[in-house]
Amino acid sequence: MGRRSKKVSNTGVRLVLLRSGIVLGKSGGALAKMIAPFRMFIGGPIGSGNQWFSWIHIDDLVYLIIQALTNSDMSGIYNATAPNPVRMSELSQTISQVLNRPSWLPIPGFAIKAILGDGAIVVLEGQQVISQQTLDIGFKYQYPDLRTALANICK
Repeated sequence: MGRRSKKVSNTGVRLVLLRSGIVLGKSGGALAKMIAPFRMFIGGPIGSGNQWFSWIHIDDLVYLIIQALTNSDMSGIYNATAPNPVRMSELSQTISQVLNRPSWLPIPGFAIKAILGDGAIVVLEGQQVISQQTLDIGFKYQYPDLRTALANICK
């Protein structure tokens, strides 16, 4: 917790901090840019494919924010990510299957940097973030797995 967060906590005010993974939604964002090559039949693994991809469906993020605002038992830091992070290679395969497109052409790091700019760091380096504390409060994800989330977004 940062210095300002501690000041708030010391006042007795309930503080909830949500650390978000990459938010997957229907309009814009990193996913739209990652899906574009698949729609043109030139999609494939991004970077090495071994990096972790911690994500959350936008609907789940909204419901988690509502939970944080209304559940007085919530306090502290929560990872706003789906309970099942995946490797970038699995992300590519799942996009391929959901869109019924091939996944064969690896997308090199320099191309991702050109497309995503500063956001490329998150995609190319990756993070495996576990949402255990979010699960512990009984939060129920609508989209706990990537296939379900992508099927909803790409329909």
